[in-house]
Amino acid sequence: MDKIALPVVIADAEALIFDLFHTLTRADPGWGTYKVLGVSKETWNEHLLEKSPDRLTGKETDPLTIIQSLAHAIDPSIPHHIIQHATENRIQKFAQALVEIPMETVRFFEQLKSTGKKIGLLSNADVMECAAWYQSPIAPFFDSVLFSCRVGYAKPERQIYEMSLHDLQVQPQDSVFIGDGGSGELEGAQAVGMTTVMMTGIIKDLWPDRIEPRKPYADFVIENLSQLIEDRP
Repeated sequence: MDKIALPVVIADAEALIFDLFHTLTRADPGWGTYKVLGVSKETWNEHLLEKSPDRLTGKETDPLTIIQSLAHAIDPSIPHHIIQHATENRIQKFAQALVEIPMETVRFFEQLKSTGKKIGLLSNADVMECAAWYQSPIAPFFDSVLFSCRVGYAKPERQIYEMSLHDLQVQPQDSVFIGDGGSGELEGAQAVGMTTVMMTGIIKDLWPDRIEPRKPYADFVIENLSQLIEDRP
């Protein structure tokens, strides 16, 4: 394999810590839980992202209960069989997203691992969303993996970043956080003292309007992972 020449910000870092969904997964895994439940995407995302902290911090770990609570908060008349189908669909779709990681992402981590950098994963996820992680082709490349539902804290809470840094045995100033910026993750990483990189390649098609508001918390902005490393002949 060719030697790797890293950009200065990466070359000086001891560890790179990555977000997972909308950073390392495919652009549109087609989760579509809201479609199965028959509710609007906007309303579903509001409840999922803003009104369900217990699922993210592991206080609620039963998949069916999680989906039922979300669904009935939107529409109490949604029948049980629809909720059960939505739960099974969500588990399957997230498993697919983790197993079918883009090949260019797998190659990126092969290259990154060869540089000797420590590699961490820091993801807000409930039990359904991360269940298939160890079936993912990129799982073996990580030295530390923290899911919010397993550690009891979620980005942008300071504690989850500090846990990752402790796992990797690095100081904040010697680490770089890379993510799409959702859930205030870049702001949280900056507050701890980490260098932040926002990756826009996936969200530019999904939510282009969210890019500019997130930029103030990014020390660097890239479109894809390949911009973090370069091949040297």
